[in-house]
Amino acid sequence: MPTHFSQPSSSLNAFAPRLLDWFAENGRHDLPWQQHQTDTPNPYIVWLSEVMLQQTQVTTVLPYFARFMDTFPTVQDLAAADWDLVAEHWAGLGYYARARNLHKGAKQLVAVIDETGNFPQTLAGWEAISGVGPSTAGAIMAMGLHHYGVICDGNVKRVLTRWAAIDGDITKSATTKELWALAERLTPRENSGLFAQAMMDMGATLCTRSKPACLLCPLKDDCLAHAEGRETDYPVKAKKQPKPSKFSNALLIENTDGEILWIQRPDNGIWGGLWNLPLQFVEKVTGKVTGKSQNTANNTSLDVRSHEKVYEAEFTTAEQIINEWLAENKLVAESISRTLLDDDPIKHSLTHFHWYLTPQSLTLNAKQTAEIREALQAADINIHWLNAVDAQATLGLPRAMVKILEVFF
Repeated sequence: MPTHFSQPSSSLNAFAPRLLDWFAENGRHDLPWQQHQTDTPNPYIVWLSEVMLQQTQVTTVLPYFARFMDTFPTVQDLAAADWDLVAEHWAGLGYYARARNLHKGAKQLVAVIDETGNFPQTLAGWEAISGVGPSTAGAIMAMGLHHYGVICDGNVKRVLTRWAAIDGDITKSATTKELWALAERLTPRENSGLFAQAMMDMGATLCTRSKPACLLCPLKDDCLAHAEGRETDYPVKAKKQPKPSKFSNALLIENTDGEILWIQRPDNGIWGGLWNLPLQFVEKVTGKVTGKSQNTANNTSLDVRSHEKVYEAEFTTAEQIINEWLAENKLVAESISRTLLDDDPIKHSLTHFHWYLTPQSLTLNAKQTAEIREALQAADINIHWLNAVDAQATLGLPRAMVKILEVFF
């Protein structure tokens, strides 16, 4: 049974030509991962950029991509690299599961290349690589191999829901199927890579979340949302529940040389494989907290609530050992602040919750330093003693840890 589309066949058929004409004149053609102007596309570059660009803007990705390519110019280089080096290159880009999948995926790709002599050449072959979903696989097929491929990422969904006035919740499977069917209908068999890049540019530069530049859009004449003046009503998405909050003391445990204790988090969970200050989780049922956001000195009072499951899930073995050792030795870290009146926690927002971090300091003597080191090493916990400058230069630190160092050092 054929799929019914809200737009007439004439509009469906004219979609790609208009979009490609616009892209030729107005699109971005100088992004370092673009492959539409080469006869020998590099799927490694497209795969790397697509993973980095998931939920992240181009301007943020550019310096990370350049650094990765300098250090890991081939997939073999990335596969052979130590995780710590990969994590250090990724640190600050967020959504760290992407980095773990990228490193695992590089090893998988090298295995495929060793067996077949080339990168995967089919959609199913790319979807078998860790962290590669249908849209990413379609992008690699289209842009990285110059084969036929269809994309339907967030930017594409925004363009299509507006153009065709698709008012279903985009988080629902029925709407997803409808959008994929429309994307497949619109994607030309020839130059699907060029079309994919044009769709990405349309969503990123014209059909933006707020204040879309409709007057410049090549699709405005038959865009149903524009005709109704309801562009920003699309895409339709169920309202998110308020994020829960979590509260922690971030322990700056120093030795007599002024070096800080850093622990490596487990591969699974938040900040997997990255290096952290030890955390002490604080249970807070209800109340208000005043926190400093990333780039502002303004304080805001927020309603907060702690969730026990979130609290328990991230209390790592290393942190349990440290907290038990501190309790046994009757050692208590003290809050630190830049001024006598500035002791607010540092707010760091993650995908599923807000994290309020209160830095606290404690200096250990030589005997205590040796004891805590032995306790952690006995449990096979990876640790480093490094000052703030060396830690930022050599370790993969999550952005929240960098915030603490930026404020207090």
